[in-house]
Amino acid sequence: MVKIPSDIKDSALWKEGVDKIEWARMEMPVLRKIEADFKKNKPFKGIRMAACLHVTTETANLMRCLKSGGADVHLCASNPLSTQDSTAAALVEKYGIPVYAIHGENNKVYYKHIHQVLDIKPHLTMDDGADLVSTLHKDRKPLIKDIIGGTEETTTGVIRLRSMAADKALKYPIIAVNDAMTKHFFDNRYGTGQSTIDGLLRSTNILLSGKHFVVAGYGWCGRGLAMRAAGMGARVIVTEIDHVKAIEAVMDGFDVMPMNDAASIGDIFITLAGNCNVINGDHLKAMKNGAIVANSGHFDSEIDLKALNKLAKKAPRRIRHELDEYVIGTKKIYLVAQGRLINLASAEGHPASVMDMSFANQALCSEYMIKNAKKLKKTVYPVPLDIDNKIAAIKLDTMGIKIDKLTKEQIKYLASWKEGT
Repeated sequence: MVKIPSDIKDSALWKEGVDKIEWARMEMPVLRKIEADFKKNKPFKGIRMAACLHVTTETANLMRCLKSGGADVHLCASNPLSTQDSTAAALVEKYGIPVYAIHGENNKVYYKHIHQVLDIKPHLTMDDGADLVSTLHKDRKPLIKDIIGGTEETTTGVIRLRSMAADKALKYPIIAVNDAMTKHFFDNRYGTGQSTIDGLLRSTNILLSGKHFVVAGYGWCGRGLAMRAAGMGARVIVTEIDHVKAIEAVMDGFDVMPMNDAASIGDIFITLAGNCNVINGDHLKAMKNGAIVANSGHFDSEIDLKALNKLAKKAPRRIRHELDEYVIGTKKIYLVAQGRLINLASAEGHPASVMDMSFANQALCSEYMIKNAKKLKKTVYPVPLDIDNKIAAIKLDTMGIKIDKLTKEQIKYLASWKEGT
């Protein structure tokens, strides 16, 4: 038996992982359809892929899909707290896919694992947050000559990569999977909305109804969270820096105000802004006793953790699953999941049916990159519209939903400038 390269917590967990992966697979019909096509066509034959993603049951099914297409894919974690150890074990022991990820790994091990997937000298990269790509560009530059292209999963990563492209620092083409309608509209809005609430409730078990619920950032993730919180009876307050998004939040029925004003009102604070110190030391000092603070952005920079620890009288006390109590003066502030991505650190991330479309984009965009990389420049590209539409069409078909088609007359009408009143 060939030993699969890996660094995981416990290989004995593999059977538990297989059961969970198969359960998720049932909710991923779009990816199953793509996997069946990949098995026939083998678009990744001879291709080495380095993937830095959340090691979850849904990701496991993406890895299986890519392997079916002929890829030699190696996986590491894109967040130290998002790894499901049983999933990692199943990928290695059952499906023969190398994995380097341990739940709760420290920063040193996290980056060691990134380097381990880069050791395969990949042709394609698949990233969630751009840590893999930035490590490649900073520390492993000689490997870039073999890179065909890559994909990026999340908003924060796309921002980093576009910054690299603007500085002429990006050395190969990357497709921003996050920007696909079938990704950000579904994943960010419906997935983040539900899974963030899931993580919050698993750690706190509080009643949301009647609580002042502060949502920092009204992008697609913020919209989804605000909608779900309001649906559970919370009194939602939105903080924003963008005038248009602020107007949208008002028109959607939410209170909008600066964080300086919301700080003393909120019972629950969740950041989804993709920026640093969205909640700072002054905000923490203004919060009421018992306030709960969490982050659903990709990196743990949105809450000023240095300020929180400086304000606290003593080291935090762990009182529930991923819930730490900080004593500041005469009050207590509660931090969920150490300020990391709450929906994955405190819960299991997005439902499989949501990730089905996100990972369908990853799979098809990787295939597109193989076919078209020679024509692409060293910059960040949107998901091709035909891929977006194909995924939406497959999804509707799996749901048993049919839609209308344009008639020849309607097509002609839309193409003409002569028709009028």
